[in-house]
Amino acid sequence: MAQPLVKKDDDRDDEAQIGTIHVNVELHWFTADYSPFLGIEKGAVLQEARVFNDPQLDPRRCSQVITKLLYLLNQGETFTKTEATEVFFSVTKLFQSRDIGLRRMVYLMIKELSPSADEVIIVTSSLMKDMTSKTDMYRANAIRVLCRITEGTLLTQIERYLKQAIVDKNPVVASAALVSGIHLLQTNPEIVKRWSNEVQEAVQSRAALVQFHALGLLHQRSKGVHGHSNLQIRQNDRLAVSKLVTSLTRGTVRSPLAQCLLIRYTSQVIRESAASTQAGDRPFYDFLEGCLRHKAEMVIFEAARAITELSGVTTRELTPAITVLQLFLSSSKPVLRFAAVRTLNKVAMTHPMAVTNCNIDMESLISDQNRSIATLAITTLLKTGNESSVDRLMKQITNFMSDIADEFKIVVVEAIRSLCLKFPLKYRSLWALGVLIYLMLHGEMPFGSWRESELDTFAKVAKGRLNLPETFSPDAVDLLTKLLEVDENTRLGSQGPESVKCHPWFDGIDWKGIMDRTFPVPHEITSRISQHLESHSEDYSSTLVSSFQNVEEFNIPEWLDDW
Repeated sequence: MAQPLVKKDDDRDDEAQIGTIHVNVELHWFTADYSPFLGIEKGAVLQEARVFNDPQLDPRRCSQVITKLLYLLNQGETFTKTEATEVFFSVTKLFQSRDIGLRRMVYLMIKELSPSADEVIIVTSSLMKDMTSKTDMYRANAIRVLCRITEGTLLTQIERYLKQAIVDKNPVVASAALVSGIHLLQTNPEIVKRWSNEVQEAVQSRAALVQFHALGLLHQRSKGVHGHSNLQIRQNDRLAVSKLVTSLTRGTVRSPLAQCLLIRYTSQVIRESAASTQAGDRPFYDFLEGCLRHKAEMVIFEAARAITELSGVTTRELTPAITVLQLFLSSSKPVLRFAAVRTLNKVAMTHPMAVTNCNIDMESLISDQNRSIATLAITTLLKTGNESSVDRLMKQITNFMSDIADEFKIVVVEAIRSLCLKFPLKYRSLWALGVLIYLMLHGEMPFGSWRESELDTFAKVAKGRLNLPETFSPDAVDLLTKLLEVDENTRLGSQGPESVKCHPWFDGIDWKGIMDRTFPVPHEITSRISQHLESHSEDYSSTLVSSFQNVEEFNIPEWLDDW
């Protein structure tokens, strides 16, 4: 009897594997780096734009075509006058669609096309209709577009609507009108000047963004606008800005964003008034210090940073700011830790002693997972720590130098440079002193010339194979052997320079006289210099030779510095 055809388990496994491979291949293709804008061409997209003229509009399809057009414009693609006009007229037909998403894309497209004055008239009626619509999203976007594409007489016609929008109950509409006013200050400042009452009312708004944008507009008006010298409020009018800050530092600003903006304006007034006020008298400093007790973290940090950046700031003024920054070092939020340690890093450049109280907290940041935070912590400790901690910190820096960005590598280099100036003995090599003494005594390098065999020379240096001539005195041999020791921990001078000065080879040297510039240069040295210059007179200019004619001048401190 014939057996029925039944798939074996092996066959099922093979099919399962084939199916798995097929799915994996498709998933790999789907998840690969794929751009929806790959291969887009202007001509093809302009052909697709004909869908805007279809009797039955497809909102999804129209939005996709507008997205492609916006992509081309933002990539620097230029449209001819005819192409731009055709696209603009086609886009205006989309106002008949009630799809909210498509309408937002239409607003963006009109702003990017920047139509001419003749074309603006066509779309103005639709935009003004949207500006008086009951849909807040339509109103806000219509205001942005109208203020972007219209000017002159037409702006005067819609000014009444803009004023109403500034004090609108909906914060989205009010912010749109205020931001549009900031942009209009550059082109039509006379119109924005007439909005004072409405903007002042918006500053008292409970909406965070409305108060923020209103304060920004007030400040821009107080400064004036470049190129409009006939304004009643002059450009960069310090008095107007000072009055604005004075009126707002009395506690009327509730928004954290607006408070941060006010702190920046306040620090600007302090900097500008520093030259005219007496030393130690800082207007509005109490306001900055009071902001350190704000409940919003962004306000606290902004105030602390403003205090640390004041010119001529004293340690007493820095103390409250550094205290709050120290608290941020132990925050669970990486952005706060980064902001605090970066600010303290800058303060350590000018006031290292004021930052030393934060050293313990910064020690814990060395092992932070964020390499940028760890780098800033180490470089700050290099500026504020003592000489005994330098070697340990330098070893930790080398562990992750390859993992940090170039920006922070520059910070590390600057920190090491400051460290060399602070602790000169850490970078002055006593091993190099031994090489120099050997060269002066024998006229050759102690480990041979690297030009002959670079690898052999490096091997001799690493193994300490030193060739000491028989002409060297026992004291010189002892000194050079100890200075050219491979192990830096046992090398002469590892415990300080005094052990080198006390070596018998330096007996008779008046170290104090050298430091005081009273020790004369030995006659043997000056005579050898003169002989060398005479034998190589052709290699030097006449000015240089004449300066060495009088050997007695070699003992003056100025010459000794150069020599």
